[in-house]
Amino acid sequence: MNLTHLDEKNHPKMVDVSAKDISSREAVASGKIYMSEEAFKTIIENKAKKGPVLQTAITAAIMGAKQTSNIIPMCHPLMISKIQARIEENQQEYSFKLYISVKCEGKTGVEMESLTGVSIGLLTIYDMIKAIDKSMKITDIVLESKEGGKSGKYLRS
Repeated sequence: MNLTHLDEKNHPKMVDVSAKDISSREAVASGKIYMSEEAFKTIIENKAKKGPVLQTAITAAIMGAKQTSNIIPMCHPLMISKIQARIEENQQEYSFKLYISVKCEGKTGVEMESLTGVSIGLLTIYDMIKAIDKSMKITDIVLESKEGGKSGKYLRS
């Protein structure tokens, strides 16, 4: 298998996408953060000393997705046309699941942008509530789906 981010001398390179056609691209990623009952209730009741945790996490996730090419070395800068975030609460396991959807018209996909957005959003929750629970656990950051480009559709089963 050829690794596209290595040249013939095994040096890192950014893939040349200039010959690719522009197409609609969309990717959805998700991840979870588990915490103590106290931390969960603090977030739900909007009593965190650092402010509204979930709203701040969504804003951070959007910012993170937009900055992906600045922090992941081989990612292309993209003209993102849409970023949408959604958080599901799970009171039984004291967790939040964050979904990020990213869309663009371009020559390369937005999987890394959606995954980066999820990571930054969940880390923001951790940062804002760590005074209550340092044992929080971030897990299951995955690509849920993608559309567009030569490889077509992908849907996690």
